Amino acid sequence: MRTDSSPGTLPAREHLPAAPAGTPVLDVVIPVYNEEKDLQPCVRRLHEHLARTFPYAFRITIADNASTDTTPQVAARLAAEIPEVTIFRLEQKGRGRALRAVWSASDAPVLAYMDVDLSTDLNALLPLVAPLISGHSDLAIGSRLARSSRVVRGPKREFISRAYNLILRGSLQARFSDAQCGFKAIRRDVAQVLLPLIEDTGWFFDTEMLVLAERAGLRIHEVPVDWVDDPDSTVHIVRTATDDLKGVWRIGRALATGALPLDRIARPFGDDPRDREIKDVPRGLARQLVGFCVVGALSTLFYLLLYSGFRVFTGSQIANALALLVSAIANTAANRRLTFGVRGRGGAVRHQAQGLVVFGIGLALTSGSLAALGAATSEPAHSTELAVLIAANLAATVLRFLLFRAWVFPDRHDSEPTVAASYPTARFRAGEAADGTWQDTTWQETTWQDATVQLLPARPHDTDVRDFR
Repeated sequence: MRTDSSPGTLPAREHLPAAPAGTPVLDVVIPVYNEEKDLQPCVRRLHEHLARTFPYAFRITIADNASTDTTPQVAARLAAEIPEVTIFRLEQKGRGRALRAVWSASDAPVLAYMDVDLSTDLNALLPLVAPLISGHSDLAIGSRLARSSRVVRGPKREFISRAYNLILRGSLQARFSDAQCGFKAIRRDVAQVLLPLIEDTGWFFDTEMLVLAERAGLRIHEVPVDWVDDPDSTVHIVRTATDDLKGVWRIGRALATGALPLDRIARPFGDDPRDREIKDVPRGLARQLVGFCVVGALSTLFYLLLYSGFRVFTGSQIANALALLVSAIANTAANRRLTFGVRGRGGAVRHQAQGLVVFGIGLALTSGSLAALGAATSEPAHSTELAVLIAANLAATVLRFLLFRAWVFPDRHDSEPTVAASYPTARFRAGEAADGTWQDTTWQETTWQDATVQLLPARPHDTDVRDFR
C-alpha cells in the first residue's frame, strides 16, 4: 500500500475507498465466552449504530470462545436475522486466540474488536478506524487514560489500570497510554505481519501487539473514549494481572536479548522519510549523536575508574594506556550495537581493529597531555591529572565520533536491500477473498499470503449506506 512521493514530503499510504459490493471495509470482532445475556443487545446496538453512521460496508463477527451456555444459539439466531453478522466458533478459550483466528482469516482491510459489554461509547468507533482507512496510521486504540476521556469506574479498577500502564512505561518504555482498553483496530496488511510474532493467547495479547508494533516503528493512533465500567464483568482481576506481569517479563527479556525479529516489521508499510537520502541532511545523525554521547559518558566513567585503580600500583602513563585500552574495546562494542545499529558477529573483529586505531589517536592525545603536565610540574596533584585527562578525552571523543561514522561504521544503506522489499503485495478484485473461504455465516479458517484488497470508490449518488451491501 505504498504511494510514490517526492523526496522531502511526508509518506502517505493509500486511502481505502468504499466498495459497491462484496468485501467489507471494516470487520468488528466481538469475542465472547458464556455471554448469552449481553450478546444480543450488544450486536443489535452495534449493528444499528454502524448502519446509521458508518459510511462503508461492514461486518460484525461473533468470536465464540468455547462457550458452554446458549451463547452459540444466540449467535446463530443473530447471524440468520442480520446479513452483516457472522459467527466464528473456537473450541478453546482466550481473547487473544479468538482475535488471532478471526483477524488472520478476515478479508476486510480494517480489523477491529470491542468487548461485548459495550463499555466504550460507540461514537468513538469512526474516529478509531478513520486514520486506518485514510492510511495515516497502522493501529488505533481507545484510551481511558487520555486527558479528555470521560470514565466512570471504581477506584480499584482505576488504580490497577494506571499501575499496569506505569509498569509498561517503566519496564518496556511503552509510550501508548492504555494497553487493555477493549477497543482497538488494526490494518489487515499490518496484522498479517504482526500476528505471527505474538505468543500470548489471553488478555496480554493486546499489550504484546502494541509493544511489538511500537518497537517496530509502526504508528499507533489513540482516541479518547467515554467509558463506563461494567460491574458484572467476568474478568478475574488477580489472575489476569498475574498473567500480564508474566507477559511483561517475557517480552522484556526477549527485547533485552534480541530474540524478537523486529527487523521483519520495521517500516514495511509505506515510504518513510527516514529511509530516504535527502541532500544536506545526514541520515540518523541526531540519534547517533545521542547514542554516542551516552556511550561516551559511561565509557569515560569506566575509564576514570580503571585509571584510578591502575594508578595505585603503576605510573600515570602505563595506567592511562591500560585504562584507555580496556575502555576503548568496550566503547567500540557498545557504539557498534547501540549507536550505529550493527548486529551480529560479522565484521566485529575488523571493527575492533579499526577501533584500536582510533584508540591510538586518543592515546596520543591523552599521553601528550600528561607529558605536557609533567613538563609543567614535577609532582601534579591527582585531581589535576584527572582534569587534564577529561579535557583531552573530550577532544578525542569528537574525533572518535567522526572516525566511527565515516570510517569504522560508514552508512551502507544505499547498498543494502530495504526490509520493505520482502513484502510483495498482491491485489484482488472487490469481493474476492485472498485464499480464504466464506460459507453462509461461518468462516473456514485457512492460511493465506499477504494480500491487499483493492476497493472501488463509492458511487457519488449513493445516499443510503445499505444500498450497496
